[in-house]
Amino acid sequence: MKTIVFFNNKGGVGKTSLVYHLAWMFADRGVKVVAADMDPQANLTSMFLDENRLEELWPDGEHPKTIFGSIRPIMRGLGDITEPHVEEISDNIGLLVGDLGLSGFEDNLSYNWTKCGDRDEAAFRVISAFHRIMLYASKRMQAELVLIDVGPNLGAINRAAIISSQDVVVPLAPDLFSLQGLKNLGPALRHWRDEWKDRLKKNPDATLDLPQGVMKPIGYVILQYAIRADKPVKAYERWMARIPKIYRESVLDEELFAAIADVAQDPYCLYMVKHYRSLMPLAMEARKPIFFLKPADGAIGSHAVSVQNCYDDFERLARKIALMRGIPIQ
Repeated sequence: MKTIVFFNNKGGVGKTSLVYHLAWMFADRGVKVVAADMDPQANLTSMFLDENRLEELWPDGEHPKTIFGSIRPIMRGLGDITEPHVEEISDNIGLLVGDLGLSGFEDNLSYNWTKCGDRDEAAFRVISAFHRIMLYASKRMQAELVLIDVGPNLGAINRAAIISSQDVVVPLAPDLFSLQGLKNLGPALRHWRDEWKDRLKKNPDATLDLPQGVMKPIGYVILQYAIRADKPVKAYERWMARIPKIYRESVLDEELFAAIADVAQDPYCLYMVKHYRSLMPLAMEARKPIFFLKPADGAIGSHAVSVQNCYDDFERLARKIALMRGIPIQ
């Protein structure tokens, strides 16, 4: 199981849309994928599922088929996680259904993070809950890849989800807020990794499957940049030019010895995905990724060209990630 989290503590950079489209692209290229919605806002879930199905999954009372339902026994102090429901989206995509109730797990995770330092076995079960839920789901689907969507913050839910990941991809927009997000994100990742490594040594139950807290940053994806004549407009160029240096200093804790003239040439820039603004509403209405839109969905004329361009963008990005992580892809 390969696990990749998409994280930036600055919202509005297209993180959830990126996870959604990559899940569909990997699936289209023959890779079995679990999409794990660890964001209490559950936006990824609402992209995959229509309101009728959401109403079935989020009834009044308990929600046994969501991530929240799987952790309910732990929250109530009545036992361990329950085996999670995996919503079948397609033959190659399974969804771990998000839930707004997940926000109630925040305090529990914060408390037990500290208790892990006291060799408390129950605390390790709490902190590893997300990891073990994803492990169950990937085994059930025989999935090669888990893509994790988290919220834009540095809270305890994100910490528990991110220590469960092997790799971290940072979605960015070319603006001041994304750069500030990078400056906060990097030190937080290193701090969480160090703290978890220290706690792992104090685990009293050698049989408990715990995340290893690898959390390796493998690069960034620039989203939503404006273009004119196939080049970013000048308002964005100055922010893009600063990304390689800040990514290395803040996220990798390295020094950039030579300036990179073109961010596209930065080896840590996985891809620059255009903003397909006019196509997103069509995709949401059709309940499918942009690159699967058909003329019947309204993708006609210049939109049809953009649909193909979108497919090409995400195929290249998926192939690059697959190559880096040793994931077989058609």
